[in-house]
Amino acid sequence: MPRLPVCLALAFLLAAPAGAQPDSSDAAPEAGVRATIDALFDGMRAGDSTAVRAVFHEDARLHTASGPGETSAVQATPIDAFVEAVGRPHEKVWDERIWNVEIRVDGPLASAWVPYVFYRGDEWSHCGVNALQLIRRADGWRILQITDTRHQECSVPPAVQKSR
Repeated sequence: MPRLPVCLALAFLLAAPAGAQPDSSDAAPEAGVRATIDALFDGMRAGDSTAVRAVFHEDARLHTASGPGETSAVQATPIDAFVEAVGRPHEKVWDERIWNVEIRVDGPLASAWVPYVFYRGDEWSHCGVNALQLIRRADGWRILQITDTRHQECSVPPAVQKSR
């Protein structure tokens, strides 16, 4: 009888690491996450509200964190308002350029840290970081949340810059 608790404990210890292994059902989930992020910005450049809406989860949220120093205020933007604004005709292309994208994946959850610079046409508008949370569904990765910062000055790589 004393062997049963030892066997159960050993079985538990051996099973625990197996459950902690990364999801290997998708050989390169980071590529799928990156494709979803790229589709968002391609849709914005094209002014295609249908393409932009397609990358968002139905419960998606958008926030901007702003404020002086270490404190911040948070401003929410309804996803439908953002999608409508993208599709509304505008003279200048909304060109959000990104670099050094860092993606982390754990099964159905992904997080991305995305430095960006935003241009309206050839004019610098602002820069900052997008922090994205994505969820994998049967039909692919969907953006669940974006929280961004906005600054007037950032260190933007020359390959990403337009003339100011």
